[in-house]
Amino acid sequence: MSAKLIKASSLSYVHRGGPPGDAGVARAVSTDISATMGAGVAHFDACSISWTVLYDEVIFVIDGVFRLVTTEGTLEGEAGDIIWIPEGTELKYEGEQARIFYAVYPGNWKAIHGMD
Repeated sequence: MSAKLIKASSLSYVHRGGPPGDAGVARAVSTDISATMGAGVAHFDACSISWTVLYDEVIFVIDGVFRLVTTEGTLEGEAGDIIWIPEGTELKYEGEQARIFYAVYPGNWKAIHGMD
């Protein structure tokens, strides 16, 4: 497979949280493109999404304020900041008008964990 341009206009956000607030995720790179990684964009505003990550994840804060709440404390990122999250981390994704780009490895984590 060759390189691929993914237009912002082609992304579809899936509701992930709220009310209160709102959260949505648009997966741009999924298993139909890559078996080894996944990536996309998300937004979080005045909501809290609990999750335990089943993959390694890197988050780049595009704008707003993004918070990652873990048992070890809260990491708060603003535009240009990067957050690393190792597999198995229990967390809450939160934000105030936050938009992020995320990348995960492995991209087929749902299949690996029998969630397909």
